[in-house]
Amino acid sequence: MKRLIVHVISGLGDGGAEAVLYRLCVNENTMAHRVISLTNDGKYGDLLRDHGIEVVALEMPRGRITISGIFRLWWLLIRARPSAVQTWMYHADLVGGVLARMARVPEVYWGIRHTGLEINDVKRSTIYVAKICARLSCWIPSVIVCCAEKAKEVHRKFGYCSEKLRVIPNGYDAATFLPNGAGRDLLRKTWSVGNFPLIGMVGRFDPLKDHRNLFEALSILKKKEINFRCILVGRDVNYENDKISGWIKEFGLSNDIVLLGQRSDIPEVMAALDIHILSSSSEAFPNVVAEAMISGTPCVTTDVGDAALIVGETGWVVPPSDTNALASGIADALEAFKNKKEWEQRCQLAQRRIRDNFSLEKMISRYRNLWNREWSAS
Repeated sequence: MKRLIVHVISGLGDGGAEAVLYRLCVNENTMAHRVISLTNDGKYGDLLRDHGIEVVALEMPRGRITISGIFRLWWLLIRARPSAVQTWMYHADLVGGVLARMARVPEVYWGIRHTGLEINDVKRSTIYVAKICARLSCWIPSVIVCCAEKAKEVHRKFGYCSEKLRVIPNGYDAATFLPNGAGRDLLRKTWSVGNFPLIGMVGRFDPLKDHRNLFEALSILKKKEINFRCILVGRDVNYENDKISGWIKEFGLSNDIVLLGQRSDIPEVMAALDIHILSSSSEAFPNVVAEAMISGTPCVTTDVGDAALIVGETGWVVPPSDTNALASGIADALEAFKNKKEWEQRCQLAQRRIRDNFSLEKMISRYRNLWNREWSAS
């Protein structure tokens, strides 16, 4: 019989941690996996069930813990008797970790997905939960899995037990992000971008994504008469968003930007771009950068989390919250794009870097080795 791992996560919405959990559970086949969401099914609940993975949503209100939800989670863990509990994100680390120990689960693994723990980066309540986790980190988790080297360093300084901190970078399936010439042409025609160089950013509307920084940088390029078209994809990145619409008008970009909102065809979107931009002020391990690169799309990114480590020499890295630097980075990328032969080589190098260093197979192997090593040592 396969060992059972129960994953406890704050929610199953459209986020980076949720996507990694989905890829891990669907593709890791030496163990049995179950998923418990503290809140709702979100985007990935039904997708996981489609692959035969049991999912339970406790339906606790976001940011709140209920007595009934806690009791149900405790009872589910007692009945399941898993070999280990893997938690994802601070609230799940705290609640899932404590209840797993109360249910006498042999091994508990926490999962950290943030690098920023400043008041401007995350909610006060999240920082409070992280502080509690730091105090409990010597006793509750067997191992604390960080998705990025930067996250490991930040949490070590924050007070987490340094001996238990380990890094497992996210992994990506190359087959999912294969470039598709016909699909690329169709999307670009649908977006009416013509023959302009097409840049874009995939990311939900959130202060940490710093869309205003991007808009201001694009306005600098426009004043310099540098040609481009830009598409933006993500939750709440649409014309009904008053802030985004206001910034587009403020910076005179109405004819240069297309807002596409949330989409499910991200591999096709990435392949349709010439250059992907990340303007964030804070990240841990930005999935969109790796997803763009494995699609053969070079990146301009702010130096947040492990973005520079992901990009290596294949793209452009600029300081966060520095509009002039971001504009210069995009301008340099657009200039390099003009040399088609060298650009094709850059695209191939970007793909190869993700395949060699951040493949799905490597991520799965690292989790599997971690779990097996801890079990054999216990």
